[in-house]
Amino acid sequence: MDPIYLRLLNGVAGNYNILGHEKCESYLFFGAERALGYGVRASLYFIGLAYCFIGLSAITCRFFRSMENVVKQTRKVVERDPNTNLESIRYEKVWNYTIADITLLAFGTSFPQISLAIIDAFQNLGQMYAGGLGPGTLVGSAAFDLFPIHAVCVIIPKAGEMKKISDIGVWLVELFWSFWAYIWLYIILEVWTPNIVTLWEALLTVLQFGFLLIHAYAQDKRWPYLSLPFARSERPEEWVPEEAESYKKIINSWDECSEILQVSEDENRNIVDIFSIHSNLQTGNGYQNVANGEIAESSHEHIQKLIKFEESHVLSVWKQHFVDAFRLENPESRKLENASRRFSRILWQLLLIPWRFLFAFVPPYQIAHGWIAFICSLIFISGIAYAVTKLTDLISCTTGINSYVIAFTALAGGTSWPDLVASKIAAERQTTADSAIANIICSNSVNIYVGIGIPWLIDTAYNFIAFREPLRMENAADLSFSLLVFFSTSVGCIGVLVLRRLTLGAELGGPRFWAWMTCIYLMFLWLIFVVLSSLRVSGLI
Repeated sequence: MDPIYLRLLNGVAGNYNILGHEKCESYLFFGAERALGYGVRASLYFIGLAYCFIGLSAITCRFFRSMENVVKQTRKVVERDPNTNLESIRYEKVWNYTIADITLLAFGTSFPQISLAIIDAFQNLGQMYAGGLGPGTLVGSAAFDLFPIHAVCVIIPKAGEMKKISDIGVWLVELFWSFWAYIWLYIILEVWTPNIVTLWEALLTVLQFGFLLIHAYAQDKRWPYLSLPFARSERPEEWVPEEAESYKKIINSWDECSEILQVSEDENRNIVDIFSIHSNLQTGNGYQNVANGEIAESSHEHIQKLIKFEESHVLSVWKQHFVDAFRLENPESRKLENASRRFSRILWQLLLIPWRFLFAFVPPYQIAHGWIAFICSLIFISGIAYAVTKLTDLISCTTGINSYVIAFTALAGGTSWPDLVASKIAAERQTTADSAIANIICSNSVNIYVGIGIPWLIDTAYNFIAFREPLRMENAADLSFSLLVFFSTSVGCIGVLVLRRLTLGAELGGPRFWAWMTCIYLMFLWLIFVVLSSLRVSGLI
């Protein structure tokens, strides 16, 4: 809306909402905020919302590193030969590749949306109507994941390089549960109990996340009767990327948080790979195959020595995090970097200083295989999600824009940033497209089964115990319409991926012309979803 028009309306309507004509008494920090004009307040809140998304990007770096350490954990397995009575020792990963994709990766990168939905549920606790902010954000996030993130991943591989899904069976299982999640949501809202969510419906929604895990694991292990007859090709059962830089650089790698939003011209740029475990400290971006899930004894002993070295220097590493939080210039600055680029980098790092200092309180990821840092990172993400909900309410209050529209546009895009970064890294670093696409598909499943299921379970259980009443859905008709639009456009998205596989032989990459054409097509599908959903909420269709 034109700023002049906003000021004119402020002068006529006084301290009343521009579009809703209701007085907006809410404020963020100080009551004096209400003395400002609505245009000024809305601008400040939008800036605050953008800054929260920057903070979300910074904590994503810490979250990735902690998750990497969780995934690289191994266990010692001792086997005895019954014939010779000799013992053999091998080390295998604790985490299954497919389960890690669905839980640590998809759940972790979807945690901002899940936190926002749970916070929204607690804020509406005791009310007969469930808020539309959480579900709206999750459906909008699903559209952002499926269209813009796929569009980015398609053009990430170098010109002519093609990356395809190696395990079609697992992808089909994940795709089925993703599509079923949104069909199930529509059935709840429009078929069985229109505009009402019951306790058993919420419980079944959450339980289906467990069914997804069991089915995906069964497909990965090729269990009879529960798996599809598709052979896995190309992708090794166990693989690890070699380290791209020295151990010292890894220990003091806080600066990568400053680079996570920037595009580097260096092919060996320092990017956190959250899909892998590190077996050695050599250089290069190749992948090392570890046959049958085993790690050589000498290699494992080498890793154990490094872990002990890390643990003995944890306090110094933690202290260094606070020092690095205020360091502006990377000591390894690029020689060809011009003055304007260096100035923009310094300005960006200045913006990050408050977040970097705050997130320096997250313990080093070398402790307890990264679990403590993993949990602390999720707590910080929840805190940012709470700030986002407050700012969204204030933006809706001061501008009169429906909070549901803000949810599936600005909030969906901002909270889906970890999904974008994760899939981008996978498309760059992995030899196949499995994790890049699995993260997108599985995140959409997690959004429904966990992100909507748990808030519904909280609200419906409270209403059942306190009032013996079901939970009524706010904006149920608008949400159902968005689901129909999303489902229709998602068929077009999956269709073009299948077409690329049949014609080009790969879902990602390929000739630059067709990669960019696919990217434009997917962004057009996302635009259709946003426009139609916005028009529906506005009552124009």
